[in-house]
Amino acid sequence: MSQEVIVTCAVTGGHGNFQKHPDYPITPKQIADSCLQARAAGASIVHIHVRDPQTGLRSGDPKLFEEVTQRIRDAGSDVLINLTTSEGARFVPDEEDPKAGGPGTTLKQPLERLVHVERLRPDICTLDVGTFNFGEQIFVNTPAHLRIMAARIKELGVKPELEVFEPGHIMFARRMLDEALIDEPPMFQICLGIPHAAPATPEVLALMRSLLPPGACWGAFGISRSEFSVVAQAVSHGGNVRVGLEDNLYLSQGEFASNAQLVDKAVGIVRALGAEIVEPKRAAVMLGLSAR
Repeated sequence: MSQEVIVTCAVTGGHGNFQKHPDYPITPKQIADSCLQARAAGASIVHIHVRDPQTGLRSGDPKLFEEVTQRIRDAGSDVLINLTTSEGARFVPDEEDPKAGGPGTTLKQPLERLVHVERLRPDICTLDVGTFNFGEQIFVNTPAHLRIMAARIKELGVKPELEVFEPGHIMFARRMLDEALIDEPPMFQICLGIPHAAPATPEVLALMRSLLPPGACWGAFGISRSEFSVVAQAVSHGGNVRVGLEDNLYLSQGEFASNAQLVDKAVGIVRALGAEIVEPKRAAVMLGLSAR
């Protein structure tokens, strides 16, 4: 039997370089349409951020998440929906008072970051397991806040995607598993290439893979020019894959991509390595998702 691989498409993200792309999904309709196109290309999961339709900047507005989610559901798609909970975690120290948040700080209470998850009950939501330098900002996820979020996500019957950006994040995720805050099997996403976090190298991927608990369902992604090399590495190590405009704008050097094109290229790599992509129904079984 061929190795089974889940393809996730991260359709829009929250980064600021979207302005480089001539056709970047910004509005709820554009984001939902891009999710449906990614599903048609072979993605079983769509990972969703939302953006202010007027400015294009990232947003945590629950109404925008609701519109995107409803559009996908109204279309009758079977794609699994994965909503981010990362909004509300950024801290930029004030230049005069480092204890205070300066411009760019978005810190919220942990349950505030789950308002849209409470309302929409997606199949999956992210849980960023740890604090680290995210470019020039600090991405703040304290153990106390993570335990609160994990417990509530479990109560809601939503699967947490444990996003890990450094090896130590895996160790804390394992602690939460031991504390029964996360149901088996855990779902890990190894995030590589983020500035000032774990680099997208084969050695780092192998190390982080070795730290995962037995039985974990896991995937990996690399940003920018590392996107497709990490697809190949993840499959070679027995993992799942993620691509999308959140992580990379280009299909090849100088050629802007759509989400569907990125998924299609990833599917080709998966199959070239002798593995096969799975449909959402099978992905749900592999991840141990609760029935909706």
